[in-house]
Amino acid sequence: MSWPVTLRHGDVTLRPLVLGDNRAWSELRAANRDWLRPWEATMPPGGGGRATSFRGLVRRLTRMARDGQAMPFAIEVDGEFAGQVTVNNIVRGSALFASVGYWIGQEYAGRGITPLAVALAVDHCFRVEGLHRIEVAIRPENSNSLRVVEKLGIPRCGYAPRYLHINGDWRDHVLFGITAEECPEGLVARLLGGESHSSHE
Repeated sequence: MSWPVTLRHGDVTLRPLVLGDNRAWSELRAANRDWLRPWEATMPPGGGGRATSFRGLVRRLTRMARDGQAMPFAIEVDGEFAGQVTVNNIVRGSALFASVGYWIGQEYAGRGITPLAVALAVDHCFRVEGLHRIEVAIRPENSNSLRVVEKLGIPRCGYAPRYLHINGDWRDHVLFGITAEECPEGLVARLLGGESHSSHE
């Protein structure tokens, strides 16, 4: 897997999440606590331990990235920490599959940043990592997140009752999926109407 990697388009940059993001990450999460809480994964009874500190989170994700299981990206807008896109559950072999999750600060919402960040990550998965299918699971009540996949033209592929433990209970999710064959032009080009000047490092 080609990691670490940095992806850019315009003023949006995806780069590896690092321990040095602690302050910016913590301040953004604190300022957006109410905005994020309804969509945040929580630990169900019997779910086992999970890193809750930022340091523990980064160490866990970095270890997963080293093992080829995840790509934890920080989203930067004009050099400011704005959120995260994480490619996880990477499966090789006959599946060549991964799932994508994301969050962004409310002050950055509605500016097309999240769709572009997701598009950059998915294009990298298809073009560089050789993955075949990407899925996104979204709560049906999460209209902001649903608009992201709508803008990217990622079709709905299923409904998963009680799929994830979110905000204290098991929550239904709508599943969206796309394969490499369905977007030969790339999602960034699709999103921007054919204009694509993304770069990889």
